[in-house]
Amino acid sequence: MRMISATFAMVFAFALSFGGAHAQSVKSGVERLYILSCGEGVAGDISLWSPGINEGKSMDFVDSCYLIKHKQGWFLWDTGLSDSVAALPNGLPPANPKFIYWRRAKMLAAQLAELNVSPSDIKKMAVSHTHPDHIGNVELFPQAMLYVQKAEYEWPNPDGTPRFKPEHPVTKVEGDLDVFGDGSIVLLATPGHTPGHQVLLVKLPKTGNIVLSGDLAHFLSNWENRGVPTFNTSKEQTNSSMQRVADIMKKENATLWINHDKVQRDGQRLSPEFYE
Repeated sequence: MRMISATFAMVFAFALSFGGAHAQSVKSGVERLYILSCGEGVAGDISLWSPGINEGKSMDFVDSCYLIKHKQGWFLWDTGLSDSVAALPNGLPPANPKFIYWRRAKMLAAQLAELNVSPSDIKKMAVSHTHPDHIGNVELFPQAMLYVQKAEYEWPNPDGTPRFKPEHPVTKVEGDLDVFGDGSIVLLATPGHTPGHQVLLVKLPKTGNIVLSGDLAHFLSNWENRGVPTFNTSKEQTNSSMQRVADIMKKENATLWINHDKVQRDGQRLSPEFYE
């Protein structure tokens, strides 16, 4: 009888442990997620993103930012093109016509105001990486704690200057990080596009689990074919990071939201609508 009781107790404890973990994932600290329009553009030659495929073909791109309401406060993922681009009548043409000709119709500050959110309300933020279409408005939030991979933070601009203002509060992440400590918003290190690229796993209570791609992939076929852009800092790291995220998505039953994929985003709800 003692043996049976002990076995039953072990099974019961395991069930409680499993149930507790499951309940934690269901009772996410995330309340809602807004997709913000942070730029629109046209790539001159998408074979730069998928070498050997569609050479000379152009493609429409979008640039998304994501505002997340967590029980502990507001969190912003990526900041898009600088709001100053909205004032340029001809947009922001690239130095190389094969790259993206960017325009900005909606300012990030205006979209936040529409939600009655002021920049000072955002206490935590993170960027996938430090290309200009992702960090353009970091300094709209000078008091927000910036979470960025240490390798990315220490990677200088081509002219040797730092990519962020030294006075901006920063947490230099090394590897993965559970931002709020409840598993609902997790930074995942995915180097390759840049030395310290990262993606974001978000667990929404109703929509389910999603991975915000940053520039791990730029459009769906880029992801499906494991296309590595010619300008990535490491093809080997990119391939490893893509496989890592694919494995995590399978484990977490997560969907990939690709930042620059216009076709995917055209089917999504944009702010002021939201996902729960």
